Amino acid sequence: MHGRIVPASADWIAEAGRLIRSGALVAFPTETVYGLGADATNGEAVARVFEAKGRPTFNPLIVHVLGLAQAEAIGVFSPMARRLVEAFWPGPLTLVVPRAEAANVSELVSAGLPTVALRAPDHPVARALLKAAERPIAAPSANRSGHVSATRAEHVAADLGDKVALILDGGPTAHGLESTVLSLVSGQPILLRPGAVPAETIEQIIGSALMRRTETRAALSSPGQLESHYAPRANLRLNAQSWQPDEAVLGFGAMPALRARAQINLSPSGDLIEAAANLFAALRSLDASGAATIAVMPVPAHGLGEAINDRLRRAAAPRPSGS
Repeated sequence: MHGRIVPASADWIAEAGRLIRSGALVAFPTETVYGLGADATNGEAVARVFEAKGRPTFNPLIVHVLGLAQAEAIGVFSPMARRLVEAFWPGPLTLVVPRAEAANVSELVSAGLPTVALRAPDHPVARALLKAAERPIAAPSANRSGHVSATRAEHVAADLGDKVALILDGGPTAHGLESTVLSLVSGQPILLRPGAVPAETIEQIIGSALMRRTETRAALSSPGQLESHYAPRANLRLNAQSWQPDEAVLGFGAMPALRARAQINLSPSGDLIEAAANLFAALRSLDASGAATIAVMPVPAHGLGEAINDRLRRAAAPRPSGS
């Protein structure tokens, strides 16, 4: 059944919901483009999204929800955010907001950032799938990284093939353009990505001009813009084969039997999907141990290992002055 295009009937939507709950990937139509959906609460399912797309780094993923009630369990909504939700949801506007302290979505959807990108799609199949899955769905566009976004089910099949369990065919998408992404993390809304909702329409609702990402350094809700990205308080020492008793250790695969202040193994079996799913939570936990240094064992550079190593290099990079 891998990669099979099926009609978006009630029975197939129910099956797609079951597949999402099981940790599989399902492609589905939205009003913008087709999405590659995974259970946002399942770190390994989210890691499979990056693997399927061939993403070179862990970029934040948009989490799809039915509406504000579901979104508030994941993110913190200011009065302005609520006003925008009332005006544009369901619809092609993604809001980047502070991540709620008790959010149960995987840290991988936020790429380790203290923010989360949320959207309520306005497409009957997408909304039916959210109801069937009974959980938020993380879904970037259903295409290989760097390729043109998919606006038909056939595009998904051509790009992703057997990397997706099922492709729900809802016909061509209405907009054919990704959602507008707006950051509401700082005091002033910042347009991170132009999209299907024109900036002018948003400005009419909020009563002021939007800042553009190029106008501010505050718009770092998309990773890859700073060399030092997710930087713990502790220093990171990469490719460590041994460590001191006062160091924390981020392991991978078989670990030497050495004392450490704290240690977490990303994947004792050497599984890169498991390691990617555990990466950000493990860094946070080791940072909380109070160790001045986190010794990081080597992680293979192939597959998801490329993205894991990219993020570790950023975390180990010299910190910007004043941070």
